[in-house]
Amino acid sequence: MRAVVLAAGEGVRMRPLTHSVSKMLLPIAGRPLIEHVLAGLKEAGITEATLVVGNRKQEIIDHLNEGKALGMRLSYVEQPERKGTAHALSFVEMKESFVAVNGDVLFDAASLKEMVDAHKRTGAAATLGVFRVDDVTPYGALLTEGKRVLGVIEKPRKKESVLANAGVYVFNPVIFEAIAGTRRSRRGEVEITSSIQGLIRGGRFVQAHELRWWLHVGVPWALLDANEHFLKAQQASTRGAEVEGGARLTGNVLVGEGTKVRAGAYIEGPVRVGKNCDIGPNCFIRSFTSLGDRVRVGNGVEIKNSIIMDGTHVGHLSYIGDSIVGRSCNFGAGTKIGNLRLDEKNVVVRVKGKLTDTGRRKFGAVIADNVKTGLNSVINPGIKLGPNSALGPGVVLYKDLAPNRCVLVRQQLKESSL
Repeated sequence: MRAVVLAAGEGVRMRPLTHSVSKMLLPIAGRPLIEHVLAGLKEAGITEATLVVGNRKQEIIDHLNEGKALGMRLSYVEQPERKGTAHALSFVEMKESFVAVNGDVLFDAASLKEMVDAHKRTGAAATLGVFRVDDVTPYGALLTEGKRVLGVIEKPRKKESVLANAGVYVFNPVIFEAIAGTRRSRRGEVEITSSIQGLIRGGRFVQAHELRWWLHVGVPWALLDANEHFLKAQQASTRGAEVEGGARLTGNVLVGEGTKVRAGAYIEGPVRVGKNCDIGPNCFIRSFTSLGDRVRVGNGVEIKNSIIMDGTHVGHLSYIGDSIVGRSCNFGAGTKIGNLRLDEKNVVVRVKGKLTDTGRRKFGAVIADNVKTGLNSVINPGIKLGPNSALGPGVVLYKDLAPNRCVLVRQQLKESSL
């Protein structure tokens, strides 16, 4: 069975990270999101996939390099305008049943195998992967009778625990007939859930299959959830790395080739450190942190539950907590990223212009590529910094900073005689 991966979107809710990189290439435990998706498909027995690409398509194609590293046969079709999930699928031709997944969802391969088997066994027109969530409002809520799907309500207003459409499907080719007859939704998109409703209205059998594990990587803090999941499963290793005497690594710690861990460094796994990094001396890297390649962590630095991407330098006496930091950033000494509000309420982040509850009591900053901070700068919880932005020394940042902007604070000096 072949698969289709929908990977054409802009990743607007992932801003500012996606100003300068495709959402599909954002790293999770040292591996881009799209590779985790393809690895899940391969583990489920699927070795051939078509990616529907659009935004930053060449970045994705160049990175995957025809799928050789993944052991999969990959092909690509372009969705020139992003008009919805059904519109994306309309560019694909399939004459047999196939798997379709949104490019920003992660799932367990065993459940997908079971979905494929159930689809073949029942002869369903569509088999929908579903997952029970506490708040279904961001997703499609399923109305079911046993395994049969009676309807899909896209982004309902009522918050409740219910089965959500997971964006993982097995379709009979009849889905293309339904897509051809699908009109734009009130959001102006041709949505696959509308096409599925068309199958149901036409008397076709549509069934639900509950997934054991699933995660939608739709917002920046979801990267941390995914990072934690995959770090737990990694294999500890320091092969090819130099770990000085006096450095201590505890638990599941993976250190890449060419990396130097200096004396006094304390790394508390699960943690991943990439290749050719320089760590320490006398720093503390706490659980569920993932460092990319060529990362520098200076003296007296503490990093907790964060993703730090390739080429970033964290100057001495700095703190980064529960944050996502892009590529080639440079933090001046004494930079602090707060991750806990003074009132200890959930941290909120502005997403597409609206304040959004992260559901996290602790969450730091979302920092894009090539950001610089000066000495003793402070970034408050839930703040986003666009690419190529900068903070001057002593700045306390309490609102989002747009790309290519700099914030400075001027000190007023007053001299007097003693």
